[in-house]
Amino acid sequence: MLMLILAWSTILLTSLLAPKNLVWTLSTSQGFVISFFSIAWFFLQGFNFSDNLFLIDSLSGPLAILTCWLFPLTLLASQSKLSKEPVSRQRMYIANATFLQLTTLLAFTASDLMLFFIFFEASLIPTMIIITRWGAQERRLEAGMYLAFYTMIGAVPLLIFLMNFYSYAGSLSSSLIFSIPPQDIQSYSGLFWATCNLAFLVKMPMYCLHLWLPKAHVEAPIAGSMVLAGTLLKLGGYGIMRLSILLPEISVSSTIIFMFIAMFGILVTAALCMRQTDLKSLIAMSSVSHMNLVIAATLIHTPWSYAGAMTMMIAHGLTSSALFCLANTMYERTNSRTMILLRGALLIFPLTGLWWLTILLFNMALPPSVNFAGEMLIMMAVYNWSPYAFIFIAMNLILTTAYTLYTLWSTQRGPTPIHLKTLFPFQIREHMLLLLHTAPALMFILNPELIFC
Repeated sequence: MLMLILAWSTILLTSLLAPKNLVWTLSTSQGFVISFFSIAWFFLQGFNFSDNLFLIDSLSGPLAILTCWLFPLTLLASQSKLSKEPVSRQRMYIANATFLQLTTLLAFTASDLMLFFIFFEASLIPTMIIITRWGAQERRLEAGMYLAFYTMIGAVPLLIFLMNFYSYAGSLSSSLIFSIPPQDIQSYSGLFWATCNLAFLVKMPMYCLHLWLPKAHVEAPIAGSMVLAGTLLKLGGYGIMRLSILLPEISVSSTIIFMFIAMFGILVTAALCMRQTDLKSLIAMSSVSHMNLVIAATLIHTPWSYAGAMTMMIAHGLTSSALFCLANTMYERTNSRTMILLRGALLIFPLTGLWWLTILLFNMALPPSVNFAGEMLIMMAVYNWSPYAFIFIAMNLILTTAYTLYTLWSTQRGPTPIHLKTLFPFQIREHMLLLLHTAPALMFILNPELIFC
């Protein structure tokens, strides 16, 4: 695992030392090569690797692979805008994105819970730099402040809990914690759910703690949006699933308030999607709806719900990242994300209309997509817990279909406005970017068990 970390670190050297006319080509190519080697190494380990520093199992393995896969795609998506900036800023951008990749990958694979917390929080720094420095809108500083304060305030109770647990148990290593007698841990059950969940629910985010996410997505450049939706939101779900194993005796009745808020948030944010006029804001709201479904699954705490949550996180990471790429391609041509100004694009870009249809159908969880497999597993787990909760959450299927069709009709159908008739065509780079998002999702249809937790 240290070899993989050193390999990813070499992109920092490439970004600083590569010739200015080759900096993007070399960095992106190196990212793809290291990504393929990393994914092959994870599969060769069979999600069964543990030592003093790193832990790779069926919970962290798929998310680490997703992190490795999305990094070169973020560089591929960022080239058109950033290649016009001074070379020093381009180098700094690639180095910053590489640092974010390293912190996220280390957070997913750290075996010690304090190391996980350190990298969990360290990912905030490069994310803030990307949003506040390379964001295109005037409110990017406000979005960065929202992100910082929400994340840091939620993390303080988690840090207190971890230090308190360490002073009692003498270790925060995942492999040693299970040797502690369970009756001694029960005294921490209330403290655990009151503290740890706050940090992770802010990160996912749970409804009522989600206000930073639409701002961050709207203000962030394309790489920031892709990393936020693809991997950083999954740190919250991974944290809940990793630490909840400490307290298997915790029942849903102990966390029923979180369950009610998550169920309510699934429907409310899906309904809010149908009122959005900004394309990136709509995709961000749909992410909140999907992540609240993951929260409900993790709180049920059964093997089916965990498998559904993991499948949903991987599927959402690929689908939402692809949607942000599509939104960015339209923004680069029109300098607008207002959906009414993008209508009629199907007549100008027919192949891109096929990408929109495919990825939106994945987002809608159309059978037999991997998104459908994740939602089906979660729905079965919810039904086993409470049929009434199942009926309530099932209404989300109608709302998801409604805002998906609203997005498709608002951006692709209708008469073509005059200002859209002189747009430059799509590049091979952009089609390749979308293909590399959808190809893994299509392959998971054949074998979804690869990402079951």
